[in-house]
Amino acid sequence: MSPFSLVLPALLFATAAHAQPPPKPARLGLCAACHGENGIANAPGIPDLAAQDRAYLVAALRQYRSGERSVAAMRAASGALSDADIDALADWYSNQPRAAGAGR
Repeated sequence: MSPFSLVLPALLFATAAHAQPPPKPARLGLCAACHGENGIANAPGIPDLAAQDRAYLVAALRQYRSGERSVAAMRAASGALSDADIDALADWYSNQPRAAGAGR
């Protein structure tokens, strides 16, 4: 048995496991009301979150929660989020496909 016969299945399993989308976050409904469940905004003037950089989403949500960014609706929505909630939401939205033709 060659060493590759053991390594290849492990690599394929690791790649398949990594490719799995994150589970829907428990607090998704809070964001989905305006930004859409898949990160495509429901109204003009609301930014799409699909395919945004994960680190940016985490930082922005923490800044809204702390009041460093002052947007009343976002402060209210993010105030009850834990760090784990923020991480889960950022994972979810950063892994959603960008809307076709989206330039935001």
